[in-house]
Amino acid sequence: MVPKRVPPVRKLDDQNDVLSSAARLFRDKGFEKTSLKEIAEACGMLPGSLYYRYSTKEALLVELMRRGVGLVTTEVEMAYASSDDPVERLRLSVNAHLRALLVDSDTVYVLLFEWRALGTEAREEIIELRDQYESLWSDILETMIEQGVIQKGVDGRLLRLVGLGALNWVATWFDPDGVYTLDAIGDFIWQITTDGVLRKDVNHSGISEGSNS
Repeated sequence: MVPKRVPPVRKLDDQNDVLSSAARLFRDKGFEKTSLKEIAEACGMLPGSLYYRYSTKEALLVELMRRGVGLVTTEVEMAYASSDDPVERLRLSVNAHLRALLVDSDTVYVLLFEWRALGTEAREEIIELRDQYESLWSDILETMIEQGVIQKGVDGRLLRLVGLGALNWVATWFDPDGVYTLDAIGDFIWQITTDGVLRKDVNHSGISEGSNS
């Protein structure tokens, strides 16, 4: 008898369940203290079925981190492409990064704080993915500097490092039921950006107010 094939949609649902359960346990207990058996139990799967997919915890962690980087990259790229206004592009990209962090905060938390648990080869892969994402932000900020939207003298690399660091840290303390909503945090970050980084004489088209061009 030929075994029935599992529909692709169900396979995808199962994978999402495994990764979400693993992220929650890794965040709550730490990578080292979490076993594959516990992850299998958390998502209602037989341990053997999980071992078949992920022979080691590290393999599961790597897949989880790939998911995290892919999620935030897609969100920012879509946000950036949704407007031709350079100032609005930056605002949308910041909010997209923040939203991606907090929609799947367990995954992002693990990505930010458990990468040291990876072996050398796996760590190099994740660092490369991280660097690719950061290069996206480098391009965004350098373009704005070239357009004169960002204040003269602002160090683009330092702005990227400090900016992403501040945004990423929100994932460690954000509480969906807490005092600050996602919108309130985004508005506050944008106010800081507007006051401290953007030129005051640039309108939403990226053109200086006194320019005739």
